[in-house]
Amino acid sequence: MHVGSEMDIDRASMMYDALRAAITEPGGRDEIFVDLSDLSFCDSSGLNALVHAQQTAAEQDWRIVLRTPPPQLRRLLEMTGADALFPLTDS
Repeated sequence: MHVGSEMDIDRASMMYDALRAAITEPGGRDEIFVDLSDLSFCDSSGLNALVHAQQTAAEQDWRIVLRTPPPQLRRLLEMTGADALFPLTDS
């Protein structure tokens, strides 16, 4: 999944819904890579959507991997301790 532009209160629920749909789709993979290389901004509602999606994924024995999160999101993850919930990759 590719997430670009801004992940704020206006878009966070759309991202969560898309992740939840992928997680609960029968016969899907057990891992979702979320490409954040084009993300320019993420506020607390975007972070909340990612955390809730990760919780939903964990309930289904899935995991969400964040690919190339921008520095602003990395700081937000670290400041809140949410970085422990997500594997991060730069490739």
